[in-house]
Amino acid sequence: MTRHKLILTLSLLAMLVACKHEPNETNYIQYVKTAKATDTSQVGMVSYPGKTRSKDDANLSFRVSGPISRVLVKEGDHVSKGQTIALMDQRDYQVQLSATQAEYEQVKADAERIMAMYAEGNTTASNYDKARYGLEQMTQKLSNHRNQLADTRLYAPMDGYIQNILHEAGETVSAGMPVVSMFGSKGIEVEVNISAFDYANRDRIKNVYCKFDLMPDEEFPLQVASISPEANASQLYTVRLRFAGQYDTNRITPGMSAMVYVNITDDSSSNVMIPATAIFDHAGNQNVYVYDKKSGTVKSRSVKVKRLHRNGNAEVSEGLAEGDEVVTAGVHHITDGQKVTPLPVSSTSNIGGLL
Repeated sequence: MTRHKLILTLSLLAMLVACKHEPNETNYIQYVKTAKATDTSQVGMVSYPGKTRSKDDANLSFRVSGPISRVLVKEGDHVSKGQTIALMDQRDYQVQLSATQAEYEQVKADAERIMAMYAEGNTTASNYDKARYGLEQMTQKLSNHRNQLADTRLYAPMDGYIQNILHEAGETVSAGMPVVSMFGSKGIEVEVNISAFDYANRDRIKNVYCKFDLMPDEEFPLQVASISPEANASQLYTVRLRFAGQYDTNRITPGMSAMVYVNITDDSSSNVMIPATAIFDHAGNQNVYVYDKKSGTVKSRSVKVKRLHRNGNAEVSEGLAEGDEVVTAGVHHITDGQKVTPLPVSSTSNIGGLL
């Protein structure tokens, strides 16, 4: 019996201790994190890695097949429009042209004799037409073989620089196979790849600039030159940007890495931006808790979310105004009308509150 009394006494003491440490719910105030709704006219800055490239670039190839006899340039050389870049062995094309030239001379002589006979009435119109058409056909054949011989010389289509030598002397190439790559000297662009989300919002791009590691303190304004309407294999869209101002072509050259910064704006929008964590579902509707500084309480308010952004924010078109303070953390631990205390904003200059 004494043992049972001891157990009962210990149980009562444990209950008293537990009750003593329970918080006084009438004095308990929930701490929450808040943020103010901001205007979406400045949605934010998005950055992309990019690379400079020539405004005009080309892969040069022969229009005929055969072995390369000479490559007359080196990588990095500056070339002028019309300058000879490479030569193909002309032997087979020279033999072909010589044979065609001899055939042409024979056909021409025969055709002129028949046409003279026709003028004198000594042959039929049918023979005359055959001679005339035969000469025309042979003339076109001769012209084609002359062009093929001329196509054994590869010329620069523009002023620029040699980027890569893809095939050397002694190699046999097919017609249309790139032999040399070059880029023009008339301008440089910056190329980046953007996501499908950013492509869908391309009309909201208001200003763009880039920076280079070699010139970290300089910003170079850019303008959109073109946006590919089709995604590549990585499901990204290629954007080419041209420099909007002056730049030093001795420091900025094709192939340099750059960081491109894009400001996404919407001047015509009356929407506001809040952290997406502020939104919770209530009875199938999207709601937020708006904090009233005077009363220190929160009030549930229905909102309409227009879109979610990849930076963790939500664009709200109805239910909030710029400057409204909403609860962004702890929304599932408070109720409508409850008194709360916002957590202080961390200082970026007075870390630790030492000042």
